[in-house]
Amino acid sequence: MAFEDGLRRVVITHVTPEVDNGRFAVKRAIGETVTVEADLFLDGHDELSCEVQYASPGSSEWAAAPMQPLGNDRWSAAFSVGELGRFRYRIEGWPDAFETWRRDLQKRLEAGQDVLAELTVGAQLVRAAADRATARDRQRLLDRAGALEKDGDDALRASIALEDALSELMTKYPDKTHSTLYDRGQEIAVDPERALFSSWYELFPRSTSTETSRPGRFADVIARLPYVASMGFDVLYLAPIHPIGTTERKGKNNSVVRFENDPGSPWAIGSELGGHKDINPDLGTLADFRKLVAAARDHGMEVALDIAFQCSPDHPYVREHPEWFANRPDGSIRYAENPPKKYQDIYPLNFETEDWQALWQELRSVIEYWVEQGVRIFRVDNPHTKPFAFWEWLIEGVKSAYPDVILLSEAFTRPNVMYYLAKLGFTQSYTYFTWRNGKAELTEYFTELTQSEVKEYFRPNLWPNTPDILHEYLQQGGRPAFVARLVLAATLAASYGIYGPAFELGFNAPREPGSEEYLDSEKYEVKHWDLEQPQTLRHLIARVNQIRRENPQLQTNRGLRFHQTDNENLIAYSKSHGNGDAILVVANLDPHHLQSGWVELPPADFGLDPYAAFQVQDLLGDGRYTWNGAWNFVELDPAILPAHIFKVESRPRTERDFDQYC
Repeated sequence: MAFEDGLRRVVITHVTPEVDNGRFAVKRAIGETVTVEADLFLDGHDELSCEVQYASPGSSEWAAAPMQPLGNDRWSAAFSVGELGRFRYRIEGWPDAFETWRRDLQKRLEAGQDVLAELTVGAQLVRAAADRATARDRQRLLDRAGALEKDGDDALRASIALEDALSELMTKYPDKTHSTLYDRGQEIAVDPERALFSSWYELFPRSTSTETSRPGRFADVIARLPYVASMGFDVLYLAPIHPIGTTERKGKNNSVVRFENDPGSPWAIGSELGGHKDINPDLGTLADFRKLVAAARDHGMEVALDIAFQCSPDHPYVREHPEWFANRPDGSIRYAENPPKKYQDIYPLNFETEDWQALWQELRSVIEYWVEQGVRIFRVDNPHTKPFAFWEWLIEGVKSAYPDVILLSEAFTRPNVMYYLAKLGFTQSYTYFTWRNGKAELTEYFTELTQSEVKEYFRPNLWPNTPDILHEYLQQGGRPAFVARLVLAATLAASYGIYGPAFELGFNAPREPGSEEYLDSEKYEVKHWDLEQPQTLRHLIARVNQIRRENPQLQTNRGLRFHQTDNENLIAYSKSHGNGDAILVVANLDPHHLQSGWVELPPADFGLDPYAAFQVQDLLGDGRYTWNGAWNFVELDPAILPAHIFKVESRPRTERDFDQYC
């Protein structure tokens, strides 16, 4: 501690929210509230005042929100963020001489002591505040100081000293001469609403044609928009739309043997027709793509593009910048591998190249190019295989120019790596949800995501399936498994997505036993989906998304709480928002058998009268039930519907309720 700080008596510690001592920004969506808490205390018995100060993006002006005591030296204040970009916040605390004087004056009066000298001290404090006040308030303070000094009725003077109006005036002009400022450069990254609450639908544009004689084009995707919109999705995520290489092009089921008409993997980006800033001409033109972006917005959706920083052997980068790739000892370029998997059709970029700065600039320009074409949402492929410093630099540059950009991190890797990518600035993140299928593991994982420090920077986006992942649960569970995973994904987190039409049509054939790869994967061939199959989940998906839109409780990752059940095959959890009704989800995790049991829902915890019956409405199945007490019975047949989404209807306790109970 510096010698000159010796009079700063307030200690500020245990600040939340804060990520790595202010090294990284806390995340919020526009319109959300930021609640700041901290422990503040000082030596002795003086009163303490404190406030949270915050500045909007680009502003040098600080607004202030007074902190209120929570008990045991814990203080809290809240403010809302209504602008995209980076907010700053800090905490200031100071010994409050006036409130200390006011408190002690009250005690002296109650003890019947003489307070003449104390009133003079108070007048001095008020006059000092007048020197800090604006013209109108200055005169009001001087008038009160004069009243405290005026000879006369001590009781009247004391009542003036203790009036709330004087305290409020003094609070506006505190003496911060010896205040303590807690400022580690903390920031709040404020993103668009869809960064928090969004429903994603992934498709391959080339598989949208209704004519089996040709692959789909952007015009076909436009024709598909009403179908996607009817299910309630607001993000249409496209597999890569760039030219596909021919060298080492993969055949059906990722075979190294291919036939003439095999289209190749869209992730083998680049050919003589262009690279990451170009469009596969089989899909259409740039003008056609812009029409798609505009048409999607007309349907209430945003187009999301896949960003995969990798190249086919035919990518222009290979010819123009061979130094951006790593070579084998024989001089050939090393293709991508994830042993035992081999990707002969893909060259990874070498981020350790001596020309790394030019490489970084070029890759950032790829995202900026598509932003200029109207795209604001990107799903980033395997970011954990590129340097952390690269992503921090890229995201900071892109977001400073385009604060409405959303970047989804597709990194299925170790937790620390996934979390660090989120800290670096990725707006949303894929999760382990796909591999969490049991009650205990779901409870543990989502408690971590929503009730630990992780909630301040990691926004989960849940996917029951992807073009790369067909989990065993879906393979063996059939339609009930798809329904259960849909409900879990859509209600455990505020953002989720499905890979369709494979999901709504229940496509669950693996390439071989024990594999998570699809049989006849769409990654390597054009599909012609029959969207009118009778087993489609289209209408159920639409209902689930409607429930999400109509209930703010499901539009946030906060307020998640798990509830006890007496059957390990039943999982129960609730979400609450403000003082409104809670949403309670009960799901049968066994896709093969009817499961029943008792679910705990303590009425008092949800603003309900513990002595009265209350109503729960099943928003998914349209039933309405009367429950009593903390434990109630549920039964879920997966052949009918493996989940309930209940609205717990709260209402104030009445005398009639009590009489009925008695």
